[in-house]
Parts: sequence; structure tokens; C-alpha cells
Amino acid sequence: MKVIARPIEMIAHCPLSGIPRPIRFRTEDKNKESLVIKINQVQEYREEKFAGNKMYIYRCQALINGEQKLMELKYEIGTCLWYLFKI
Repeated sequence: MKVIARPIEMIAHCPLSGIPRPIRFRTEDKNKESLVIKINQVQEYREEKFAGNKMYIYRCQALINGEQKLMELKYEIGTCLWYLFKI
């Protein structure tokens, strides 16, 4: 996987457990056009501290241009920001 570390707009479900579950997100493609990607499956979830900031890391699978891709999303709890970290 290639490291991208790009901020994204996310739609997530927040159950009573308080841990958000990603559903779909919007980013830009190489031509600077808006691209919406739906998460098919969350394969792994873990918590991590990065530079003192608590983060949730999600390893997900999504269909992009007819091809299944594995990606890593990060949610920074302190700032409530989502990142497309690896694809």
C-alpha cells in the first residue's frame, strides 16, 4: 500500500459504543474531480497513539473503478478529522 495521508470528508455511523464506523467518503482523484467511495467491509480496527494524539485505524475494503482495493483510514479523536492514510 502507498502512503497518501490526505484529509477526507467522511460519513460514519456512531453506535452507542462511541467508536465510529466508516460508511463512505469523498476525496479528489488525479484530475481534481470529486470521487465518492463506499466502504464495503471493515476488516480490522485498532487504536493507536501517534505523536501523542489518540487515533482509530481502520483497514477497509472498497470498490474503486470496478476493482477491489484495500485501504487504511485514520480518525483523529482530538480534532475529529478523517484521513485516507494508505491505498
